[in-house]
Amino acid sequence: MGRLIVIEGLDGAGKRTLADGLAAALPGTVARLAFPRYDDDVHAELVRDALHGRMGDLLGSVHGMAVLFALDRRAAASGIRDALATHDTVLVDRYVASGAAYGAARLHQDAGGEFVGWVRELEIHRFGVPVPDHQLYLRVPREVAAARAVHRERAEARGRDAYETDGGLQERTAAVYDGLAAASWLSPWTVVDGTAADVPAVAARLAAGC
Repeated sequence: MGRLIVIEGLDGAGKRTLADGLAAALPGTVARLAFPRYDDDVHAELVRDALHGRMGDLLGSVHGMAVLFALDRRAAASGIRDALATHDTVLVDRYVASGAAYGAARLHQDAGGEFVGWVRELEIHRFGVPVPDHQLYLRVPREVAAARAVHRERAEARGRDAYETDGGLQERTAAVYDGLAAASWLSPWTVVDGTAADVPAVAARLAAGC
């Protein structure tokens, strides 16, 4: 049975870059997945439309958006289990903690608040999505993440969504992530310096079972 390793962080933190590096550095076979799965799941498609103002007042419902994000992960759960059965590592870009962090931040709650507990109850206990074995928090200053998000917007010729353009939300989300990592929420966490991530060192730590 493989290990489920999750990379978390703000929009523009460099999660995809870290995932690329780890996929090449980790021993054995590595399967990869990224959430939201905008092109593969109808719930994620609705999320994208809401984030770009195309779903009426849906974006205003913190719990409604969280349910859509959660349903995307629920739909992928069997595929994750299959991948864990055939690979040494399943590497996921964003997972349950993203839903907890962004939703709590929108409600101005911290990592110990009601919303984080609600997400855990919904996704882990009710939906039964696989629990991560380890979570990496790619921590960067909000200004750095914002600049990277702008650069990605230009490079990929796509508009940033409502979460990506809300600096206050990003700052509060970072604080919630800090709290989740400190509490080892769902599994052990490693905080990685997103301004100078040492991919070989992170890979070696994960390979050692940390």
